[in-house]
Amino acid sequence: MRTFDLTPLYRSAIGFDRLAQLLNDAQRADAQPSYPPYNIELVSEDNYRIVMALAGFDRAEIDITFERDSLHIVGRKQRDGAERTFLHRGIAARDFEQRFQLANHVKVTGATFDNGMLNIDLVREVPEALKPRKIVIGGGDNVTALEQRQAA
Repeated sequence: MRTFDLTPLYRSAIGFDRLAQLLNDAQRADAQPSYPPYNIELVSEDNYRIVMALAGFDRAEIDITFERDSLHIVGRKQRDGAERTFLHRGIAARDFEQRFQLANHVKVTGATFDNGMLNIDLVREVPEALKPRKIVIGGGDNVTALEQRQAA
């Protein structure tokens, strides 16, 4: 497995420590759970959806927590106490915890559970102050908007 030394990043970039931590976490492939199976969909430019296949789970057995930049999904299967003998067991229906790191300004807008499929809708809402804006170049013969307002 390849490892990357991110030390040069720390010498010249300020405020990117979260990105470096995400890269370090992504390198640990064994830490990534494979159960339950899920998809991450791009619905539109700023809308996303996480779809998880939760066969055998009930809505009351699933807990979703959203805090700042982290989405935490927990499933705790209720045991019915009935003793069963399986000839083949292909449906896991075991407890799970799944965490997703969300980018800045990504918010959870809702969740639905239907036919064993959990759908979590997300949207990226960039504040107006952080969106790109056009800057008027002043000087020379042109009168800037600020100078026009001061003259009025």
